[in-house]
Amino acid sequence: MNRRALITGVSGQDGSHLAELLLSKGYEVHGLIRRSSSISTTRLDGIYQGPEVAGRSFVLHYGDLTDGQSLARLVADIQPDEVYNLGAQSHVAVSFEIPEFTFDVTGQGALRLLEAVRNHAPAARFYQASSSEMFGSAPPPQNEQTAFHPRSPYAVAKVAAHYATQNYREAYGLFACAGILFNHEGERRGETFVTQKIARGAARIGQGRQSELLLGNLDARRDWGHAVDYVHAMWLMLRADAPDDYVIATGEAHSVREFCQLAFARVGLDWERYVKVDERYLRPSEVDHLCGDSTKARTALGWQPDVSFEQLVHRMVDAQLENES
Repeated sequence: MNRRALITGVSGQDGSHLAELLLSKGYEVHGLIRRSSSISTTRLDGIYQGPEVAGRSFVLHYGDLTDGQSLARLVADIQPDEVYNLGAQSHVAVSFEIPEFTFDVTGQGALRLLEAVRNHAPAARFYQASSSEMFGSAPPPQNEQTAFHPRSPYAVAKVAAHYATQNYREAYGLFACAGILFNHEGERRGETFVTQKIARGAARIGQGRQSELLLGNLDARRDWGHAVDYVHAMWLMLRADAPDDYVIATGEAHSVREFCQLAFARVGLDWERYVKVDERYLRPSEVDHLCGDSTKARTALGWQPDVSFEQLVHRMVDAQLENES
């Protein structure tokens, strides 16, 4: 019998890549999406299977991480072998504007899902999408032993979800893992995230469709990898003999300024002529430098990233050039 997986946040960047990976490995994949009057499943167009498809291997369900009853019902009905909690209000800057909602979805949502798994599918293996933002102002390099110092409502919510995952592993014996993923981007990144904003801005300015690009802190340094590499790490964690937590990162940090330089160079432009700093895009509390030490994952899981920083930036800009053409 094929393994059965449930993915929250399946319509997002990571969720869509993970669904494709699991389908390629013969899984039956169930994805959780929120009901909306607008269609937001374009990342899933390549794998979507309608209700009319007999024996379909990819099924979408309406539900919400703020609704514990819907989660419990879905887990009870699906009886997944693996559960991947990727759903969240994941925009750091926005979390300062809607902190309560962010914590309800990102923090308490994980707890609701853990409860559903504990009560209805206790043998399932559980993956929690933790974040490098939890480290905040902790000095780099950050690894599994680094103390958390969250600097945003989003990061605080992720810390709560991370500790809930550890607690359910220790208290109830769930096979529950947390992947502390550093920044991972790609062609499917949402347009409000700074990396896609830069890639799209460079492409549009290069084509004469836009005159300038407004950004916040250009000196912030991040450890950037490609989302495809990182969802593979999620799957590897649930293949391990015992549950544990792992940092997933490239081990290289680059500034927003460097990202701009590479993106604009891809279209033959000098970024400094077009990028302007707008204080409205600065966070109330900044995270200056994140760089991960993924030695544990590379040793225990055999994981390593394949896409370099330069390749990542080029892929994102090229995808935007194609979209804008």
